[in-house]
Amino acid sequence: MNTPHNADPAELAKFSELAHRWWDPESEFRPLHQINPLRLDWILGLAAIQNLRVLDVGCGGGILADAMARKGAQVTGIDLSTKALRVAQLHALEAQTPSIRYLETSAEALAEQEAGTFDVVTCMEMLEHVPDPASVVQACAQLVKPGGWAFFSTLNRNLKSFLFAIVGAEYILNLLPKGTHEYAKLIRPSELASFCRQGQLDVLHTKGLEYNPITKRYRLSSDTSVNYLFATRKSF
Repeated sequence: MNTPHNADPAELAKFSELAHRWWDPESEFRPLHQINPLRLDWILGLAAIQNLRVLDVGCGGGILADAMARKGAQVTGIDLSTKALRVAQLHALEAQTPSIRYLETSAEALAEQEAGTFDVVTCMEMLEHVPDPASVVQACAQLVKPGGWAFFSTLNRNLKSFLFAIVGAEYILNLLPKGTHEYAKLIRPSELASFCRQGQLDVLHTKGLEYNPITKRYRLSSDTSVNYLFATRKSF
């Protein structure tokens, strides 16, 4: 059974408690700050976002949304965490980020109001935190224009991912707060690809995201066994 906004109250509470630390690069959100240049460069390499309407679904404190706005996009960031959005709005004011707006709404609700109006939609590190990820992907597909790009990133569901992303990242290396991810909510690439096809999104590119515990650096690769990214395009 979905909540009215396809959100898990426990997940919202979890991230709301940490909201004030979102823009601290040494906080619990350090991994997001570290991977942001990688995912931003990947997006820019496929979609020229300058002067385009871009939507960031599940924007949290605005790390990716803010970066895309600074690359010349007209960005809308949406989330259901009031505290995270306040942090995002405050940062945009302090940093004088151009062409950005934040809305407290769900992808499904926005799709009813602004379907087919965005050139690019991003939904990164968010699908594994909602009760019905297929519904979010469908909403993203409705929000993007025909021919537009939709980017997704999430975590694979397998033994390696459990060991690396949950046991390793949360309990051994302390890269993330304990309980950040639930194994049952992780999504196999085949499942995400199916969600995309249902929304007439063609999966054109995939990438893996790897972490080296020795160098403490992330890199994009062809290994999608743990973290992975999809670049999809809406059929005409």
